[in-house]
Amino acid sequence: MVLRVDSLSHRYPNGTTALADVSLTVRAGERVAVVGPNGAGKSTLARHLIGIARPTSGTVTVDGRDAAGLEIAELARSVGFVFQNPDDQLHAATVAKEVGFGPRNLGFPADRRTALTQWALQVTGLTGEANSHPRHLSFGERKRVAFASVLAMDTPIIVLDEPTTGQDHRSVVLLEELVTDLHERGKTILAITHDTDFCAESFDRVVVLSEGRVRWDGPVERWLEGDRNPSMSAFEQPQMARLGRRLGWPTPVATVDGFLDQLTDHAAAR
Repeated sequence: MVLRVDSLSHRYPNGTTALADVSLTVRAGERVAVVGPNGAGKSTLARHLIGIARPTSGTVTVDGRDAAGLEIAELARSVGFVFQNPDDQLHAATVAKEVGFGPRNLGFPADRRTALTQWALQVTGLTGEANSHPRHLSFGERKRVAFASVLAMDTPIIVLDEPTTGQDHRSVVLLEELVTDLHERGKTILAITHDTDFCAESFDRVVVLSEGRVRWDGPVERWLEGDRNPSMSAFEQPQMARLGRRLGWPTPVATVDGFLDQLTDHAAAR
């Protein structure tokens, strides 16, 4: 299932242009991070993918179908969206009911609903909170409930809006493992994020938005080359890249595995 954005522009009623002639294609199974400063148009772009926003001009197609001609409920079968603020998404009296709402609303058979709900609770570490009220949980836990509720819908495409915000280290590691697992299951994952460590560890491609336009699009390794890539100048380098630079390594590294590999090479060369 392919996402295609062609010459997409969006102007709000007050005249503000949020997106200007944006074009990109996300192929099935890709892991793409969309980054950029506040006000770059990232969230506006994401909202077009689920039909909350409609183009002023241009098109968004999902698996060859024009999203502008589809109801939000129909798009929800293909694209799952996890909001940045979980309180914009949660409504049920228990975590289990929240997670089970999506597959029930999509008309899945009872046995499939049960299996998906239990799986989503398990992989997000929420099985023990199944009977808790979502509003009684911490912000980070509520974000995991929102994520679980989308996972249970079993959509081929998942869009995450600032998923690491408000998460502790353990939750971020869990999220990274989930992204890897979903990728191995063939899911397409698109994340809006400012977290360069999360980008480096979990994504293969980065799209940089600024002032409503695509300024850069390419492999995450090239984007993280630092001073050699002007589009990186507004972002903090990942921790491993900063540490490698402090150690005087000429080749940039961005991930923990990459750092350990290079550390082993340096130790062997001594």
